[in-house]
Amino acid sequence: YDPDVCVFLHAEQLHSSLIVTPSQNLLLQTLNIFKWPVLFQNLYSESPEKMEMSLLASLLCVWALSSLSAASADATEQCPERILGNERRQSCPKKCQQDKDCGNKRQCLCDGPCGLSCVAPGRACPWPLPAGKNFDIILLSPSPSFSALLEVRCNPGFTMHNGLDATIRRCQGDRQWSGDEPICLGSGLSPEPIPVPEMSCSLPDADDDLLSVQGSVTLGSTVKYQCEPGSVLIGNSENFCQENQTWQYPHPICQRVVCPPPKEVERGHLVAVQRTEYEVGDTIYYLCKKTFFLDGPNQVTCLPNGTWSAEPACRARCPVPAQRSRVMVGGVKRWPYDLTDGVVPHGENVTFFCKHPEKLCSFTATAVCVDGQLTPPSCYLDPTWLQFKLFPHRLVSEIEACHHLKLELNYLESVVLECYWLDAESLEENSLDAGVGSGEILGVRLFLGMSNWLSSFHLRS
Repeated sequence: YDPDVCVFLHAEQLHSSLIVTPSQNLLLQTLNIFKWPVLFQNLYSESPEKMEMSLLASLLCVWALSSLSAASADATEQCPERILGNERRQSCPKKCQQDKDCGNKRQCLCDGPCGLSCVAPGRACPWPLPAGKNFDIILLSPSPSFSALLEVRCNPGFTMHNGLDATIRRCQGDRQWSGDEPICLGSGLSPEPIPVPEMSCSLPDADDDLLSVQGSVTLGSTVKYQCEPGSVLIGNSENFCQENQTWQYPHPICQRVVCPPPKEVERGHLVAVQRTEYEVGDTIYYLCKKTFFLDGPNQVTCLPNGTWSAEPACRARCPVPAQRSRVMVGGVKRWPYDLTDGVVPHGENVTFFCKHPEKLCSFTATAVCVDGQLTPPSCYLDPTWLQFKLFPHRLVSEIEACHHLKLELNYLESVVLECYWLDAESLEENSLDAGVGSGEILGVRLFLGMSNWLSSFHLRS
């Protein structure tokens, strides 16, 4: 073994045929040390230590040559440049030089005639394919993903146009199988004419994972665009392939929809992961502090239009403005001091009892609790302390309810209505002629509380 021969006959030749990386260049410089004649003179006649050094140098030389040979093979197996025009017979993804040109979900891979392209390796080509005439299709790869191979083999006695009985098709970056659709003809049959590819318009770049195209791209055809859920279409939803192989409109894009951070809730808490934006379908939760009522759902979702499904609020409870009269809460007649803390939750209806201005009977009027505010009807007067102590059975909430007389009117009869607006201090009287015909039949009085009409009917002399 002669290390000089190793270094000079091989390393010098590799230098002339390779673009050597800095690490490989350093390795060659290291190997050049072993060409110094002083280190290798009379190796076989010297001590065993020098024999071991000779063996180590030999192994290092062999490893270096194999490493550089592999680098040479890699350098020669370069991806072809992208073919322009319809000759490549496929739509190409975004062009690239390295992975960082493609974003997070794609890699810079060789895509046949498209050259180095941004490809999503997980995207699959159609599989299984429909059964063919006079041939069988076998998937050679574990899955029909990018670069997967399938074999098309003609049945015995059949061949393709090129005389072969089998061909290999590859899954391309545009999620289509390479090559033309196979045609297998029986021996002795005249070959069918090779189909001429139809003129078509180019598809949008395949780097938009959110955009899908439906329809034919041949001349005179119309396609429809659709976006994946969670994104919105920016541009025209339909397009037309013109005679000059151009589209009538530019291809649209799909823009991902996001929701802004939700608003903080006063008198409550927002339970969510802190982000600058939220994707469609993300969910957050609201909680209210003690004694406050959540007005709205406790779970809110980011909608496809970029807004939240609701804006809950924490509402305050309302003290019931009655001390010496019972009220109706939840359909039950109760004293205010029997209510928990003497309050009702936001949105609760509270029915008060009002006294008839002329009779010893009562009617009801309802008010609603709105965020800590519960205003009693204008007809309601809280009994005095003396009334409460001396005449408990004559309190407005305890006396008999006013009974209403029913009126039955024939067609074309008329009635005069005397309307009163009940107020704590005064009554305003108005007359209304509500009908047609002749003669005054009956007098009717209608009493209006704050939010309810109450009709009290009686014969007028």
